[in-house]
Amino acid sequence: MEKTRVGKDSVKAKRLMHYSSEQSILTVGDGDFSFSLALATAFGSGANIVATSLDSYGALRVKYSEAESNVMELERLGATVLHGVDAKTMNCRGDLKNKRFDRIIFNFPHAGFLGREYEAHVISAHKKLVRGFFSNASHLLGPHGEIHVSHKVGHPYDSWDLEQLASESSLVLTEKVGFYKADYPGYNQKRGDGLKSNRGFKLDPCCTFKFQRSKA
Repeated sequence: MEKTRVGKDSVKAKRLMHYSSEQSILTVGDGDFSFSLALATAFGSGANIVATSLDSYGALRVKYSEAESNVMELERLGATVLHGVDAKTMNCRGDLKNKRFDRIIFNFPHAGFLGREYEAHVISAHKKLVRGFFSNASHLLGPHGEIHVSHKVGHPYDSWDLEQLASESSLVLTEKVGFYKADYPGYNQKRGDGLKSNRGFKLDPCCTFKFQRSKA
């Protein structure tokens, strides 16, 4: 399996929070690619980053004011940028299925604005998305890799039950830590759907949930 990594003789690894320039990193559903760019900028290189979003490149340019410049900068830094990547089927893509990653990151997964966030059918749609993501991501994970999902906490978001969804793909929660936008300079969370897709949304309170393969 293909796995791009920085060699042992390279310069000292650079870090940003939970992430290192020595890790092979896959970002999923990254809106305008600002989170991926925050990582690549901190590392001084995007060589080990595969950044993806669900939108086509054309849709991306229409929806997000900074997307085109973010993509150009990511590519300048050596990152691989992929468009039209569905979190629920990404393991089947030819440009991903043979790769393995140390970190797979999905920040604030959302299935779209289908009603009020507390309504049962909306929660069900969100859970379907996350369930599909865990199933696919588990196949793309390296031997000691981690899957990170940043997610709002409290009502109604706790009812998504991330731990249960992860367990269906033989993944276990190893750590839960607070997520703070200020820790990722340049990151701008986006609504991602509808006429207000380029607008941000309230983050607090939210956490990063870290999962690994079950050893049982």
